[in-house]
Amino acid sequence: METEIQYREGLEQLADHYKDILQLLGEDPQREGLLKTPMRVAKAMQVLTRGYYQDPQKVLTDALFEEKYNQMVIVKDIDFFSMCEHHMLPFYGKAHVAYIPNGYITGLSKIARVVDIFSHRLQVQERMTQQIRECIQQTLKPQGVMVVLEAKHMCMQMRGVEKHNSITTTSDFCGAFNQAKTREEFMNLIKKNLD
Repeated sequence: METEIQYREGLEQLADHYKDILQLLGEDPQREGLLKTPMRVAKAMQVLTRGYYQDPQKVLTDALFEEKYNQMVIVKDIDFFSMCEHHMLPFYGKAHVAYIPNGYITGLSKIARVVDIFSHRLQVQERMTQQIRECIQQTLKPQGVMVVLEAKHMCMQMRGVEKHNSITTTSDFCGAFNQAKTREEFMNLIKKNLD
C-alpha cells in the first residue's frame, strides 16, 4: 500500500527538465512509453531527496526519555538507499549504529529514521557516516557513538570499473568508542553482518 506523498514546489519545472534530458539523450519524449516519464522521474527524485527537508535532531528529541541505562544500545541491519552525488546513481546497504547513553535514551526507531533522513540526500558514504554519528552525539550527548555503514555502489557496478561484488565499509566513532575494547565489542556484536 503506497502512502500519501506530499510533493514539494518545483515538481512541474523538474519534470520539464527531465523532458529536455530525454531529448538530449536522443529519445522522443512524446513516445508512448515516455509520455509520463518526466513527471515520474521528478516525483521519484523528490522522494529520494526528501531528507533535505527533514530535521534529524527533532526526530531524536521527539522521543527522548530520561533513563539510567549506561550500556551499549545497538540498532543494526538498518537498510538504507541513497544517491551518489557524483553520478546520481544509487548506493545501498546496511547501517549499524551504537551509542552509550548518558542519562537519556531515544526511541529505537528514531535511530533508523536518522539514517533514513541522511540517506535521502545526494551523498557520499563517508559523509553520511559522519553526519549520522555527529547528529546522535550532538543531540543525545551520550558517552559515545559508533556508526558503521556497508554499501554497494551502482556507480562502481554499472559504470567505471564495473566491480559487481565490491562492498564499501565506512565507520566513525567518538567518546567511549575511542577505546579499542569498546569498538571491538561493538564490531563483535555486528560481526555476523560483516563476514
